This record gives sequence, C-alpha cells and structure tokens, in this order.
Amino acid sequence: MPASDGLFGIHSTALALRSQRMSLLASNIANAATPNYKARDIDFQAALQNAQNGQSIESALRYRVPLQPSLDGNTVEMSVEQTQFAENAIAYRASLSFLQSRVGTVMRALKGE
Repeated sequence: MPASDGLFGIHSTALALRSQRMSLLASNIANAATPNYKARDIDFQAALQNAQNGQSIESALRYRVPLQPSLDGNTVEMSVEQTQFAENAIAYRASLSFLQSRVGTVMRALKGE
C-alpha cells in the first residue's frame, strides 16, 4: 500500500485511473469515423483493484460491444462515449475535490490553524 493511502485513501489512485480512462474515452470519440476502430474502456473497479494490488491495469481494459454495429467495423457509438466521458469527468472532479480538501486540511494543521 502506498504511503499516501493513509492520508488520501484510494482517491489518489482513483484520480490517476479516471485520468487514464478519460484519455481512452477521448480517443474513442476522436476515432468515431475511423473504419475498423474498436472502442475500448476500462473496467474501473477491476483497474482500481489491480492498482491497489500493485498490478498493471492492462487486464482491466475491455473492448466495447456496440448496441448497433457499424458497417465499416467501427464500434464507437457517440452517445455511449459521451455519456461515459461525462460520468467519468464528474467522478474525476469528485476525487479531485476530495484530495484538494484533504490537502487544505493538512496545510491548515501544519500552519497551526
């Protein structure tokens, strides 16, 4: 367990994973018109578990199964990707807010406030 886990809990790890997931989802959106592009996502719970155990998150990567397959082999569905991106952004902001609050508390304690 990393030394920061006691102070920040799993939020520092979650923040890093959410950032990686945001990049992956953005890549899916950017490749919406690329023939044969296969949309991927991260199984967040599996990735978090792997990260806490010091393992790679590679095994938590999943190909997205489209609801309506495209004729050109592309599996990006913009509505799904945009929804997942928005949900991930909200969770990212929540983890970031928690970490900012925790750092503020530590800073106040160090200043003796």
